[in-house]
Formats: sequence, structure tokens, C-alpha cells
Amino acid sequence: MTEHVKYLETLPFFNHLSEDEKQSLISFSTLQKYPKGTLIHTPDDTCLGLVIVIQGNVRVFMVSEEGKEITLYHIHQDEIDVLSASCVVNQITFDTELIAKEDSVLLVVPVTILSPLKDSNIYVRSFIYETLAEHFSDAVWAFQQILFLKMDQRIATYLLDASNETGSLSIHTTHEEIAEEINSAREVVARIMKHFQEDGYIEMKRGVITIIDKKKLMKLL
Repeated sequence: MTEHVKYLETLPFFNHLSEDEKQSLISFSTLQKYPKGTLIHTPDDTCLGLVIVIQGNVRVFMVSEEGKEITLYHIHQDEIDVLSASCVVNQITFDTELIAKEDSVLLVVPVTILSPLKDSNIYVRSFIYETLAEHFSDAVWAFQQILFLKMDQRIATYLLDASNETGSLSIHTTHEEIAEEINSAREVVARIMKHFQEDGYIEMKRGVITIIDKKKLMKLL
């Protein structure tokens, strides 16, 4: 059994494929490695297809005409994304970009396989649209934060979410990385984080932010 077959077999639609379809899926899907900081997909690239993150962390974002980036969501280990497959799903009318936030390994099902499967197999089509709906919800949440939350609330939300995700009060990050995640400027983040520290919410050391009073951060929300 090739290395990537076990991941393909976890796809909800795999057992609803014919033997020929399974073999095509296995034969043409590839494992690809991306070092941290590598641009995995841009609007100028060919359509990517279905992506499973085997290892690492991938940031999905949009870039405005002025060059401003807006983080939509992340794809973590064992998660799947199809938002970059605009040539497969005609309803996607905007472009997203993908970048490796850590050294990452991705399993890619190319559009040459994914597209005909979507057209011929209701299970594949349903899975694609369910995955799209989930990530559209993530993207809408990102825009809701930009539109409706004050900057200190957005930073507090980021810190609390990061702490809950890792199970630790210490978060390994920088002002620049926080700014990237909450779609703001580093200088703005630095100013508010300084106030957080002065008020006893957090403690900052180089590359590490430790939440001191979680209840105070939660009150901001």
C-alpha cells in the first residue's frame, strides 16, 4: 500500500467510488512537501484541487488590489480544503492564496481527477459542497471580526483561541504574526498588547505571550 492511500481511504466518499475511480484517485494523488513560508497556491497558478493537510499548518488568505492581506482561516493537520479549486466549483468567484505557516506535507487530489468525480458522483459532489460551506463559515467569521469587533476585542479573541487550541496559557507568537492573523498593522497590535500587559492581562517576553488573567480578557468580549 502506498503511503498516501490510508489518507484517501478516510475521505467520506471513498467507499462510494467504483474500483476504477478508486485506482485513478490513488494513482494521480500526490504527497507534496512545502517548507515554512512557501506560497502553495496563488491566483496565477493552475487550479490546485482538493487538499488534505497531512502535517503542518496552512494559512488561507485573500489579497486586495492594494496588496493588503486578509486571513480567512487555517487548515490544520487532517483537515481538508477545496476553496482553491475554483475551476472545479463554478460558484467560487474570488481567489484565495495558500501559504505554509509551518513545514507542511499536503496530499493533493488534482482537478483532472476531482472534476469528473464531482460531475459523476453525488457523494463526491456533496462532500465538496459541505467542505465549502464549512470554510465559508470560517471566512464569514473573519469578516465579522473585521467589521464588528474593536481591535482590543479581536486581539483578545485571537489570544483566547490560541490558548484553547494549544491547551496552554503561553502562546509562541509575535506582534507581526498576530497582526497577520487579525488583519491589522503590527504597530496597532504592539500598542494594544502593551496596554494589556500594563493592565495585568498578559506578560510578554521575546516570542512568547503568557495570559495572566484569562477572565479579564474574556470580559472584553
